[in-house]
Amino acid sequence: MLTKLFGSQARVKILKIFVLNPEQKFYLRQLSRDLKMQVNSIRRELENLQSFGLLVEDEIRELSGKKVKKVLNKTEKKFYHVNKDFVLFPEIKALIVKSQILSSNDFGEKLLAACSPKILILSGTLVNNPKSQTDILLVGRVNREKVVPLISKLEEDLGRELNYTIMDYKEYRYRVDIADFFIYNIIHGKKIVLVDDDDNSKNKK
Repeated sequence: MLTKLFGSQARVKILKIFVLNPEQKFYLRQLSRDLKMQVNSIRRELENLQSFGLLVEDEIRELSGKKVKKVLNKTEKKFYHVNKDFVLFPEIKALIVKSQILSSNDFGEKLLAACSPKILILSGTLVNNPKSQTDILLVGRVNREKVVPLISKLEEDLGRELNYTIMDYKEYRYRVDIADFFIYNIIHGKKIVLVDDDDNSKNKK
């Protein structure tokens, strides 16, 4: 799906590694090694994404006393990182995360079979919402022994650790009613709602 949307599988692979790791910086040969792609192919995609505004190119510098000197090794002279201020960054990240979850070995179906959640929300780093303290909120009857391995597999597919919160519906409703800070930031912040069977919430709309 993403390949059809963005034009090439190579571009999708590069987008994923940058968008899902917004605090990291990557070198050309590092990307070639990690993604098992040719250097020229990666260089071409990096240049395209940089000209688009999604990536930023920086030059490596070393501190030597009070002087700053450029690194002499030209092959590792530049690194790239995602431009989190890019106007479409939140939307691109949300799209990639949602697509990854939907295609991650039937993650959604297996999760629904394991816990029958009333509410399933993606938040936090998954949608570029730094105010949220969790990436996945699961509310309802949850079999932890089945759910935790599924989340661990998703972490492996995404290439990063996730924070997740599991709570029963009674506790969730109590926290909503008292405007609990933790829940408030999830509900009123950036999020992707995969399941919402909260009758109380719907009645208040």
